[in-house]
Amino acid sequence: MDDQPDLFGPRSGQEAKADLEPKAPLASRLRPSRLEDVVGQEAVISVLAGLADRDRLPSMVLWGPPGSGKTTLARILAERTGARLATLSAVSAGVADVRRVLAEARQARAAGRRTILFIDELHRFNRAQQDAILPDLEAGVITLIGATTENPSFEINAPLLSRSRVFRLEALGEREMAIIVARGAAALGADLGPGSLELLVEVARGDARSGLNTLEVAFELCGPGPLLASHVEAALQHRHLLYDRAGDQHYDIVSALIKSIRGSDADAALYWLARMLEAGEDVNFVARRLVILASEDVGLADPQALQVAVAAQQAAHLVGLPEAFHMLAQATLHLALAPKSNSVKTGYQRAAGAVRESGNLAVPAHLRNAPTALAREMGHARGYVYPHDQPGGVAAQTYLPEAIAGVHFFIPGERDRVPPGSTPATSDGADR
Repeated sequence: MDDQPDLFGPRSGQEAKADLEPKAPLASRLRPSRLEDVVGQEAVISVLAGLADRDRLPSMVLWGPPGSGKTTLARILAERTGARLATLSAVSAGVADVRRVLAEARQARAAGRRTILFIDELHRFNRAQQDAILPDLEAGVITLIGATTENPSFEINAPLLSRSRVFRLEALGEREMAIIVARGAAALGADLGPGSLELLVEVARGDARSGLNTLEVAFELCGPGPLLASHVEAALQHRHLLYDRAGDQHYDIVSALIKSIRGSDADAALYWLARMLEAGEDVNFVARRLVILASEDVGLADPQALQVAVAAQQAAHLVGLPEAFHMLAQATLHLALAPKSNSVKTGYQRAAGAVRESGNLAVPAHLRNAPTALAREMGHARGYVYPHDQPGGVAAQTYLPEAIAGVHFFIPGERDRVPPGSTPATSDGADR
């Protein structure tokens, strides 16, 4: 990764001023001040530059992982369009703060100046706080730029989202991170030893701020001489796992776990399980997902799988972390290696579909309860054949309403363990 291009190009006056503040974090000192200097996000930047230059900048939500440039873009857009920038953090701001900033924006508008309101962690605002922004947004008092790491469709109120454009930012790639880390090392005067640049890029996981923060700490530890990979490891202590138990990472990783087990990939299943547990996921949440999967995706192909999953859930709840990984890993491996069948799920879905389509079909008279003389006079239970009195314990009689008699909802797959002759249906490919 030698001979990396300069990260930001010529130094602007703003950046030069930042250089005069050595106590500021390295990531802040190196923050670019022009769209042309931002590393990565080329597609989004191309659109934003065109809108800003035509003075058509809309309210927007910048959706992307930490360290992908959301705050930087908001600052640059405000400067590029000549607007004043008001900032709020949804972590600490309340409705009163929002109202104060909006009042200041109205005063600025009366004086002929536009305001861009940047709200970091916008998804942390509750409905009332988000709704408080709407009137001034619709009146053109502010242009909103909201930053969020969570899916706006789930976390941002529909009225606010409908008035904003969503721009998706991606985690920075290895090449972009290498440029940023190399530029940071040059700013510090650090001599990167063998493997240190590669390790800094790897541990940053696409987060520019994290990479520069790690570099800065490692530089403080290395003293005179080159900055080695061992200094990076010492700066890390414990690698941070990108995982939000209430956000996209939570759902994406559990989805990967489920699909890996369903696909019978034991190695991938263990990896995603470890990703969840090492990041501090709730043991009970993981166990519940395994119990569901045991019935949904293994089902009758291995009826004992459900017992294993339930036992793991109970044992993990009893023991707790860290030892609970034993039970959860055992259940995960059992489910991944088990034969698969979804006939339980598809059978129920067919039956539920019939219920929705046919409505309240009458219970056949011979299956109705007859606790009273009147019920018996009306023919309830008449003609019912008691299976235990029949050879083999099976009675040849109709159990479905007449309108759907003969319909098969449960269609066993070739891997299902069902007694021979227990159902007249044969597999039609439903086991998949």
